[in-house]
Amino acid sequence: MAIVEVNFVSQCLMRTVTFRAILPVDKFGPAAAEQKPFKTLYLLHGILGNYTDWVNGTRIQSWAEEKNLAVIMPSGENRFYLDDPVSGELYGEFIGRELVEVTRRMFPLSDKREDTFIGGLSMGGYGSIRNGLKYAETFGCITALSAALVHVGWDKSDDSGPAFIFRRSYHQAIFGDHDKVLGSDKDPKALVEKLIAEGRPVPKMYMCCGTEDSLIGVNRDLRDFLLQKGVDLTYEEGPGSHNWVFWDTYIRKILDWLPLDDAAAGMNSGNVI
Repeated sequence: MAIVEVNFVSQCLMRTVTFRAILPVDKFGPAAAEQKPFKTLYLLHGILGNYTDWVNGTRIQSWAEEKNLAVIMPSGENRFYLDDPVSGELYGEFIGRELVEVTRRMFPLSDKREDTFIGGLSMGGYGSIRNGLKYAETFGCITALSAALVHVGWDKSDDSGPAFIFRRSYHQAIFGDHDKVLGSDKDPKALVEKLIAEGRPVPKMYMCCGTEDSLIGVNRDLRDFLLQKGVDLTYEEGPGSHNWVFWDTYIRKILDWLPLDDAAAGMNSGNVI
């Protein structure tokens, strides 16, 4: 298993950015030599995190190797993976278009929609749902763990919160005018309805949330909407709160759910599979 850290100049973000890639390219043996382009998961971190979080917090490296899956992990700062027309930082387009194009040029990744997936936790869960739907022609599957579906409802808050993530001014800086979010491309429900109205395929979706997580209510609300609209959704709940113990457990479930091939037999990094 190769882990690569890449720096490149992003046109969408107007600066040098960094991402980490897990690439199962270093197996050796007869079967491993017959390597096809990799199926790929673009995996987004949560608030306060960066491109190192998934490798540090879960066993994604080992499981990606087992599944012969490439995993691309960018940084989203604390911007919810949305485009900001004021600053000109286009995080949504960076995730949904530029990063996919750049990594496909760099690495042996499949360019097929059915082989390209997006996922994330918390803020990244919202980002994966929003951008997976916004760029539905690119992603065949969307996965979201403990999705921070906080794009609405923050209009009742003020700036007295103990941390910036609870303050109205922060959410307004991210999402803009609260009254204009619903029905916009920041609203996952509106994006689903748009895809259906245009007769375009909606990606298959997997959502999960811990039963002790404060975000359980908004996740159940989106679950009910998606099922009512006939979206191909797998939804799971289980014991746990908003932490790495839950995410480590469920990222494995997600890899089992994704349409992945059996890994080629081979050896690398001291492992035989």
